[in-house]
Amino acid sequence: MEAPTLGGMRVRKGNGETLRLARGASLTDFAEKAGVDAAQLVQMLFHLGEMVTATESVNDATLELLGEELNYVVEVVSPEDEDRELLESFDIEFGSDEGDESDLVVRPPVVTVMGHVDHGKTKLLDALRGANVVDKEAGGITQHIGAYQVATDVDGDERRITLIDTPGHEAFTAMRARGAQATDIAILVVAADDGVMPQTVEALNHAKAAGVPIVVAVNKIDKPDSDPTKVRGQLTEYGLVPEEYGGDSMFVDVSAKSELNLDKLLEAVVLTADASLDLRANPTQDAQGLVVEAHLDRGRGPTATILVQRGTLRVGDSIVAGPAHGRVRAMLDEHGHEITEADPGRPAMVLGLSSVPGAGQNFLVVDDDRMARQIAEKREARERAAMQAKRRVRRTLEDFMKSMEQGSSQELNLILKGDVSGSVEALEDALSQIDVGDEVGIRVIDRGVGAITETNVDLAAASDAIIIGFNVRPQGKATEMADKEGVEIRYYSVIYQAIDEIEAALKGMLKPEYEEATLGQAEIRAIFRSSKVGNIAGCMVTSGSIRRNAKVRVIRDSNVIADNLDLLSLKREKDDASEVREGFECGLVLRNFQDIKEGDVVEAFEMREIPRG
Repeated sequence: MEAPTLGGMRVRKGNGETLRLARGASLTDFAEKAGVDAAQLVQMLFHLGEMVTATESVNDATLELLGEELNYVVEVVSPEDEDRELLESFDIEFGSDEGDESDLVVRPPVVTVMGHVDHGKTKLLDALRGANVVDKEAGGITQHIGAYQVATDVDGDERRITLIDTPGHEAFTAMRARGAQATDIAILVVAADDGVMPQTVEALNHAKAAGVPIVVAVNKIDKPDSDPTKVRGQLTEYGLVPEEYGGDSMFVDVSAKSELNLDKLLEAVVLTADASLDLRANPTQDAQGLVVEAHLDRGRGPTATILVQRGTLRVGDSIVAGPAHGRVRAMLDEHGHEITEADPGRPAMVLGLSSVPGAGQNFLVVDDDRMARQIAEKREARERAAMQAKRRVRRTLEDFMKSMEQGSSQELNLILKGDVSGSVEALEDALSQIDVGDEVGIRVIDRGVGAITETNVDLAAASDAIIIGFNVRPQGKATEMADKEGVEIRYYSVIYQAIDEIEAALKGMLKPEYEEATLGQAEIRAIFRSSKVGNIAGCMVTSGSIRRNAKVRVIRDSNVIADNLDLLSLKREKDDASEVREGFECGLVLRNFQDIKEGDVVEAFEMREIPRG
C-alpha cells in the first residue's frame, strides 16, 4: 500500500510484517527486503535528521526507526545466529557431536585459572606446567592467553588436564570472561594471607555466570601469616561451601612456591570433572573448537592457539577461524614440538592462516580451501559491516543544534595495535569504560594485531588520531612517516598505564570550568568629577582587596546594577596601584560606566579554573 510520508514522498508501507536484517545492514539491504527504493529511504532519514548513504552500514536503532516509519517489525539478527545460518547454508553444523553414544570418548577437562592480582596465579600455573612465564611478563601481569596440557595420576590412571591461562586484573575482564566460556572447570586462586579480594569476587562471578564448577586453590599456605580457615569462611559467604563444611566445593591448600599439594589440586580437578560433568567428544568427525589466542609472528606469519573441542585436527586440513582461513601448515604443542594431530581437549598452535583471527572466535575444518575462503569472506564482510555500524554515531539535527550551543563536543580518535588479539580487545573494552562526561569521548577508528604500519600512520594522519602500540613497534618507515605527518605514537607494555594516560588526555581535552572568586569590596564615600576620565570614585576598601586587573560589579541597595566591568584606573593617593587592601582608601575609575553614587559598593572578583577530578 502507498502512503504519503515525510516531505510529501510516497513510500510503500508494510502491514506489520517482520524483516530479518543482519547487524550493520545498509539501507540497500532494507530496501531489498521491503521492496522499496533505497533512495527514498535515504531521503526519509534526511528528513528525520540523519545523513546516511544507501550503502553505508547503519546501527540497529536506525533500522528500527525506519521499520516504525514504514510499519515493519525489524528483527536484527545476532552475530551468533547469523553465523549459524551461514554455516547451515554450507551444510555444516557447528557445536554438536556427530554420531551416536558409541562414537564418544572421554576428553580432558579444560580448566581456567582465575583470581586476584598477586595471589600467585601465574606462579601456580608455572609450577603446574614447569615453564616460567613470570620472567617474560611486564609488571608481573600475564598479558597473553595461552593454553597448556598437564598430566596427573589418579587411581593409577594417567589423566590429562588442559589449562587456559587468563590475565588477572579487572581491566582484562573481557578476556577473562571469554576464557570462562571455553571452560569446563575454574580454579579460583586465593592467597591464604590476603583472603578474598575484589577481583576474587569478580572472577567468582564470571565462573558462576558461565555455569562452571569451581575448585578453590588456597595458595601461599607456607607463609607464616597464612590463614586458610579464614579464606574458607569468607568464600562461604559467596556461596562456595567447602566439602568439609558439608558443601560441594573442593578446597585444596597449596603453595606454588614450595610446590606443595599440586598433585592434590589436579586430582580435585579430575574428581570434580568426573562427578559433575559428562566430558565426552567424538574424535572421528571434522575438528571444531575455539581460538584461544592469536598473534602475528614475524617469521611464521599469522599463528593461532586453538583448543579442539570435538573431532581431530590434522596437518593439511582446510580450516576457517573467524574471518581467517587457510590450510594447517604445521601444528606445535605447548613446548614448541611439532605434532601431526590434535584430539578433543588438546590445545595447539596452528600455522598457515591467511590473517589473525580474534581470540574467542570459533574454528572449524571444512571440505576444501574454496569453501573455507567463501565462509571466511562472508564472515569478514559481516564483521566489517557490524563494526562500521557500531562506530557510526547516530546524530540528529537536535544533537547538532545542542553541540553548536555548547561549543562542539570533542572526540579522541585512537588506533590500537597489539601483539595479540586478546590484549587489543581487552584494551578497547577498558578504554570504552572511561567516562569523563558528555563533552569528550573516545572513538577507536581501527584496531589490529601486529606491528604499526605506514597504512596505520596514513589513517591516523587523515583522521587526527593517536596510535597506541601495545607490546608492538613500528615497521619499516612508519616512524619516519609519523614524524613527518605529526602523528603521535605511544607505546605501552602494561595496560593500566595506557588507561591512566588516555584518561588524563581526555580530561585535558575538556573545556576548562571556572568558578567565581570574590576578591574584596570597597564602599564609595565620595565622587570627584574629571573632564578627562569622567567620574572618579573615592572608596574605602571594607574587605579583601581591589586589584587593578580584576573584574568588578557595582552593587546598590543589595542589587547589582552593573556587572563584569573593567577598571580604567586604580590609585592610592596620587600613585597608580596594582592592588589596594582592606582598611585603605583608593580612587578608581570604571571603564564605560559613569552612573555611580555615594554609598554604592564596588565588588572585585576573578574567574578561577576548577581542576578536573
